[in-house]
Amino acid sequence: MAYDFKPLGKRIKDIEEKLARELSGIRTGRAGPAVLDAVLVESYGTRMPINQIAAISVEDARTLRVAPWDSSQNKEIEKAITLANLGLSVAVDERGVRVSFPELTAERRTALVKLAKQKVEEIRAALRAARDDTWSDIQKKEKDGAMSEDEKFRAKDEMQKLVDAANKAFDALLSRKEQDIVG
Repeated sequence: MAYDFKPLGKRIKDIEEKLARELSGIRTGRAGPAVLDAVLVESYGTRMPINQIAAISVEDARTLRVAPWDSSQNKEIEKAITLANLGLSVAVDERGVRVSFPELTAERRTALVKLAKQKVEEIRAALRAARDDTWSDIQKKEKDGAMSEDEKFRAKDEMQKLVDAANKAFDALLSRKEQDIVG
């Protein structure tokens, strides 16, 4: 009986998507709407994600335009972005809120690369946990007689191939992010 790796595959896919989201939230020198995904704005008595109360578009390489559907929200949006402490400059005008990305210093670039590497390490820990859970399940199946010892080791090799492929994908995501940050 071959071991079913679908649950592990799904966990790896979820972990990879989480890493992509985490890395997209790290600011580079270029304007990207994903940077504002974590910003919550006080709107009509509740805190809402900025993308649910405004349209976010890229004006140029270093500027975003946040156009709220209700122009009375401009000040709340400005306040929320400022409080998020993302290192962005914010200005309100007649069309909404302009968010400018200042030029990154060499020190800030180094700190951002370090942060990206930290996020990847956190994700690798989640991958190791998924691998350990799968390995425990494989060992349990062998102990219960549902698979032979040979099948157990074949399953272990197959599991390791999936984990290695995921780690390679993580490295590729990190490498792309480092290139974006360094310029």
